[in-house]
Amino acid sequence: MPKPGHVYILASKRNGTLYVGVTSNLARRIWEHKTDAAPGFTREKHIKEWKRAWKIRLIESQNPDWRDLYEDIGP
Repeated sequence: MPKPGHVYILASKRNGTLYVGVTSNLARRIWEHKTDAAPGFTREKHIKEWKRAWKIRLIESQNPDWRDLYEDIGP
C-alpha cells in the first residue's frame, strides 16, 4: 500500500528562500531542511511553476505570521 504524500512549502525565513516538495515523511523532510542533512531540495512540479508572489499569498493565507509549524506535525 503506498504511503500518503505531503506537498510542502518551507521558507528559510519570512520572504526568504522557498522550498517546495513532496514527501511521504514530512517530519523527516523538514528536519533535513532545518539541519542541512540532505543536500539540495526537491520541488513539486505544479507549484514549481507558480510565481513567487502566488506562493507567498498561499503561505500568508494559511500562516500569516510565518510561524514555524514543525512542532505541530509531531513525530
